Amino acid sequence: MTNWKKLQNGSDIRGVALAGVEGEDINLTSEVANILGRCFVAWLSKHFNKQNISVAVGHDPRLSSGQLEKAVIEGLKAGGAAARDCGLASTPAMFMTTMDKDTPTDGAIMITASHLPWNRNGLKFFTPKGGLGKQDIKELLEMAEKEQYDKEDKAGQTEPWPFMDKYCEMLRNYIKREVNKGDQPLKGLDIVVDAGNGSGGFFPEKVLSPLGADISGGIFLNPDGHFPNHAPNPESAEAMMAICQAVTRHHADLGIIFDTDVDRSAVVDHYGDPINRNTLIALIGAVILREHPGTTIVTDSVTSEGLTEFIKAHGGVHHRFKRGYKNVIDEAIRLNNEGQECWLAIETSGHAALRENFFLDDGAYLVAKLVIEAARMKHDGKDLSDLIQDLKKPAESKERRIKLTPERFGDEGKEILARFREKVAEQPDWKIVEPNYEGVRVSCTGEFEQGWFLLRLSLHDPVMVLNIESNTFGGVAIIEEKINKLLEELNS
Repeated sequence: MTNWKKLQNGSDIRGVALAGVEGEDINLTSEVANILGRCFVAWLSKHFNKQNISVAVGHDPRLSSGQLEKAVIEGLKAGGAAARDCGLASTPAMFMTTMDKDTPTDGAIMITASHLPWNRNGLKFFTPKGGLGKQDIKELLEMAEKEQYDKEDKAGQTEPWPFMDKYCEMLRNYIKREVNKGDQPLKGLDIVVDAGNGSGGFFPEKVLSPLGADISGGIFLNPDGHFPNHAPNPESAEAMMAICQAVTRHHADLGIIFDTDVDRSAVVDHYGDPINRNTLIALIGAVILREHPGTTIVTDSVTSEGLTEFIKAHGGVHHRFKRGYKNVIDEAIRLNNEGQECWLAIETSGHAALRENFFLDDGAYLVAKLVIEAARMKHDGKDLSDLIQDLKKPAESKERRIKLTPERFGDEGKEILARFREKVAEQPDWKIVEPNYEGVRVSCTGEFEQGWFLLRLSLHDPVMVLNIESNTFGGVAIIEEKINKLLEELNS
């Protein structure tokens, strides 16, 4: 019996697709993938009141992706849909199949588990309205559990569709138009790309090189589902070290790193310094605020006070919201619908969605926009990092995960946060930050603290996450010690 509910991970479906890791039993099988394909056809027919359904399918280079893609396509065909096989692809490109100006699809499925280990895999679903949300995935899995799909096989069709070529052409045309320096607008730029052996190896070869960039310093560009060099994850210290060293070694102008399915990215300046998390938000924020003065920028909850000051100093509004890329994107869309202009939704993980690009979290589009800026600035003898010289960075920072009881971590975490808030209110040098949409965020004004912390419940795991930043050396330890005492008092 398949535990369908266990396959949900927020707005994605994720599971164990291959054996080989002790204690992790396979639950994302070909049979499961086939049923999910059938269910997606039924779901699309129900929500869009349409009979002739077309769905594009792509995958990352994971070892299990080929068999799962085949099973999904068979499920789509059995449900009566026309399946378009895009092969090795990126997640953002799969959404763009629904926006294609010539033959748009009604839906799309990307087979990926982002940066998770080699034995995992998953599915992401799209319609022209964007990625399916948490409730949509819940409904899809309930349809699978209750067998609310057509079990009689229909004669759906399948055809190969090299959509990645069209997607790369769109990116090239965008860069060419914006730099406005002829057919070789990136000539003279040395750009190193680290694809982490994921799907992103297309970017240097099919986007940058045809525009004149030197891409000879690229690393880990070949797709390899074992991910033998490092986790394809811009949040990984090991991954960031690899791209930083490659930029320095090659004396490059810019470094680019992608996650497995290219919906996240980060960059490195020509000094070999990483531009990720708060610095990445500040960098793209500076560009967006120049283009759209006064706009609101939505971020997740763990962004720094220095970033807030930076956005304000550049004439923008910082709206700090909940963790989770879909939460951040949905909040930006909500603000726009209510009349508050917002052109950027971005999470510290590297998920960045721009209003000009359908609010799609597209790592390739983000770096294309930054490559445009780098080309313009190099022409003027400047560097991307010049845009964030006034960003204040903390002296210290730390993230810590506090384990909770797996069986009741949601209720337990909420109880702890409520009682912890009461304890914090009694501290003379601590002030609870409002408004705040997640956990308890506190500004610490003590002489040796000078920082902030956020204690929140993880979105999916049985842990509470504690983020601390301080503008004074030794401040994090002082803040953490006081937090530990309060948490001990709650348990006494």
